[in-house]
Amino acid sequence: RLIKRFGVERLLWTGAALLVATLTINLVGTTVWHFWTALLLLGVGWNFLFIGGTTMLTETYRPEERAKTQALNDFLVFTSTALASLSAGAMLHVFGWWWVNIGVIPLVLVIIASLGWLGLRPERMPGSATT
Repeated sequence: RLIKRFGVERLLWTGAALLVATLTINLVGTTVWHFWTALLLLGVGWNFLFIGGTTMLTETYRPEERAKTQALNDFLVFTSTALASLSAGAMLHVFGWWWVNIGVIPLVLVIIASLGWLGLRPERMPGSATT
């Protein structure tokens, strides 16, 4: 419903903005309020990016490639999520809260740059509110 109402491009940008807000909150404080707010924003932002990315993926392959493409996408997404979850404690112990969050900034910048590049292309994203 969100993609139909707002478009995939707007949903992806909102997800990226929520990740930026998450990083900002994580870097300005470590109270329980900071953790809970950042966790909520991270969950919603990740979800928006996942749903938007999966929607875009469905427009990039032929029908006979559907099962293999979506299986590979799900495998890669959930494997990286599992590895990040399993390594989070060790990374926090070795680098500390501040540097773990600083380390995420390049990843968020790649997301933002990718969205900017997609937005500049003559053919717009599938499901975009501007198509």
